[in-house]
Amino acid sequence: MSGVSRRDVLAAGAALGSALLSGRARAQHDHDHDHGPEPEAPAPAAPATPAPPSAPAPPTPASDQGGHGGHGASGPHPPPRRTPRPTPPGWRDDGTVITPNGARMPWREVDGVKVFHIVAEPIVHTFVEGLTVECVGYNGRTPGPTIEVTQGDRCRFYVTNRLFAETTVHWHGLLVPNGMDGVGGLTQPSIPPGETFVYEFTFDNAGTFMYHAHFDEMTQIALGLMGMIVVHPRRRPPRRVRDYALMLHEWRVEPGAARPNPLEMLEFNVLTMNSRVFPGTEPLVAERGDLVRVRLGNLSVQNHHPIHLHGFHFQLVETDGGPVPPSARWPLATILVPVGTVRVFEFVADAPGDWAMHCHMLHHVMNQMGHDLPNMVGAQAAAAHRRISALVPGYMGMGQDGMSGMGEAHMPVPENSIPMKGGAGPFGFIDMGGMMTIVKVRDRLPASGDPGWYQHPPGTVAWAASPAELRRDGIDPDVQP
Repeated sequence: MSGVSRRDVLAAGAALGSALLSGRARAQHDHDHDHGPEPEAPAPAAPATPAPPSAPAPPTPASDQGGHGGHGASGPHPPPRRTPRPTPPGWRDDGTVITPNGARMPWREVDGVKVFHIVAEPIVHTFVEGLTVECVGYNGRTPGPTIEVTQGDRCRFYVTNRLFAETTVHWHGLLVPNGMDGVGGLTQPSIPPGETFVYEFTFDNAGTFMYHAHFDEMTQIALGLMGMIVVHPRRRPPRRVRDYALMLHEWRVEPGAARPNPLEMLEFNVLTMNSRVFPGTEPLVAERGDLVRVRLGNLSVQNHHPIHLHGFHFQLVETDGGPVPPSARWPLATILVPVGTVRVFEFVADAPGDWAMHCHMLHHVMNQMGHDLPNMVGAQAAAAHRRISALVPGYMGMGQDGMSGMGEAHMPVPENSIPMKGGAGPFGFIDMGGMMTIVKVRDRLPASGDPGWYQHPPGTVAWAASPAELRRDGIDPDVQP
């Protein structure tokens, strides 16, 4: 029997990825909820028309349900997904957790059971303006809509497979009956393409969890089949909380490519929060004095992420294993979120301003930067630059003075790529991208939620030293201290 080469493995994996992604779709990323003050508890569910458990009202119009094909790649392509489907009458998406750049999973109540519909399907996703890829997601999004319930809720999940490969859903961190755990081949048959399976269980434990595919995990999670779950305790503290859910993930997207590479194991070049990179990440906003809760889930393929928050000290209050007792907490400014885990931290927003929150693996705040470039820092390349520019108009030398500023120089890049992309800030170019967002704290927030850039009080921004100040304090910049 002949051996299997690495090339055979790569070719097989690429074929699986292509099968999953067959058919193009467009996902719109407008969030489905406002960013106003959070209520202390969800509004009571409105009466819904009862439906038999075996045939709940679909969460999408009938005109957008058909054509998901048969049981193989030879079937018809899925219908195009141009915009998120509207929530039909009777389905609810009320809740209190904000998923920046994301959505909340709608539900309806049938005979005392909360009913959800999850659709795994090919989508077209934009990480930020300039980089759009074909991947997979739940209900037209990656990450999928956040599932938000209350401890003790009995829930029924209909999972429809519109991929061209089998799939399942695993409820990561939840304690569920063995047959509901979602591991293909072990606890259930995998869901064939075109089929719908049902999961039903009671949420016995409060906390923050995740859901994701558990069949061909390397491919399907790498390409976007993931989402967050929040289970509120039966009794919530009366204090208002600005409650945010962020899924951390990493992708390999070659500049100019249409699809991420699910076979990558080392060199990830698109690092995301809720599948967006800065400057495409929505800010986390709060009013002075608010308690802010940040729920971080990490379904990256390989990497842990040390998430650092500027301007505040916070406390780890919960993991996917449950709450952390107050006696076991201590102040932090950076928290490590290992692969496959949830970390929840809280802080009081007592310092107005625009504060960065980002991964402190510094290559993770870059976009599509190759790691195989020669080290040119400090090289005297001016003469070479002049000669090459005469032969190649528009040539830009890389790395003589580091990478800072390259992103605002408008260097030509391949189509559908974002190397060195950062964002415009109130004082100039922000040269971070990737796994980064901004926490905006104000005395009062506008109705729109995003207050714009912080207006600093006079004398509170770092300034260039004047000659008089240098003389006053005995500082000579030309003299080594």
